[in-house]
Amino acid sequence: MERVPMTMAGYKSLEEELQRLKAEERPRIIAAISEARAHGDLSENAEYHAAKEQQGLNEARVAELEDKIGRAEVIDTSKLSGDTIKFGATVSLEDEDTGDKVKYTIVGDLEGDLRNGKISISSPIARALIGKTKGETVEVTTPKGSRSFEVLKVEWK
Repeated sequence: MERVPMTMAGYKSLEEELQRLKAEERPRIIAAISEARAHGDLSENAEYHAAKEQQGLNEARVAELEDKIGRAEVIDTSKLSGDTIKFGATVSLEDEDTGDKVKYTIVGDLEGDLRNGKISISSPIARALIGKTKGETVEVTTPKGSRSFEVLKVEWK
């Protein structure tokens, strides 16, 4: 069974979603099925079929979350340090072509959120950054073409 690296925040987020699905969504869907069942003939009961479909989707998501939580390898990024970029590092970069500065935190695959500055460990830019240090230049092949970044800072939070 392959372990899935993630931060403590990502792990807690998965646990919260799982708890919500089990404690709130599951009872709501069961109530909707009961109500639809009370309307009679199930063969032409759209409400019943919609509720059953919701139940299937909810249970599939619950199973998926339980699997990911079971395989999670939680890494406490506050205990990490060093000059080399690895999982959990917050990296400040400068685009050598445009001069734009960006800051990314390298997180697990399930936690990636580019809008909030979190990039997945398996993303092209994270893979290019792993093992680099401050002052190094990184070539990244993105869907928009090749880009060069200079590593300005490596932090641990």
